[in-house]
Amino acid sequence: MKHLPVFVLFLVLVTSCQSDYTPKPRGYFRIDLPGHEYRQFDTTFPYSFEYPIYAYIFLDTSSLAEPYWINISYPAFKAQLHLSYKEIHDNLDQYLEDSRTLVNKHIPKANAITQQQFLNDQSRVYGLTFSIKGTEAASPYQFYLTDSLSRFIRGALYFNIVPNNDSLAPVIDFLRQDIDHMISTFRWNN
Repeated sequence: MKHLPVFVLFLVLVTSCQSDYTPKPRGYFRIDLPGHEYRQFDTTFPYSFEYPIYAYIFLDTSSLAEPYWINISYPAFKAQLHLSYKEIHDNLDQYLEDSRTLVNKHIPKANAITQQQFLNDQSRVYGLTFSIKGTEAASPYQFYLTDSLSRFIRGALYFNIVPNNDSLAPVIDFLRQDIDHMISTFRWNN
């Protein structure tokens, strides 16, 4: 009678371990991506473009903000695209160098930085996009556009969360498509 509880416990342990234990792989939350639909941003600003219907635009109110600086917010993804506009007064080289410097600040956290040229002679929109690869890069996508004479705009995508671009990769690719669409529909207003 004394050994009955020990025997029952032993029997339970032996019969419960019939198969090998396999740990479950680490999982991430499912991200539901909406369809790409766009609306026009066409105001009294010196530029216009199409942006997604699931995003909203607001003026940049930071202390460094200048006229026509805006942010495009993607609340479902906790992301913002910051757009800063400048007029060119014989200082295009400085704006181009500033853009490269801001991209190069990501080098310590980046695995690779690739750039792609954008040319639209008909609308006089020229620029470069920078895709920044790396799990801890703060901004995975940046660009600048200019008419080469009087106007310049720079954009940078940031997430309002700690960067883990491996798990954010589907969202980054999704937003990159939206930004590329914005660039392709970008026009300078008179």
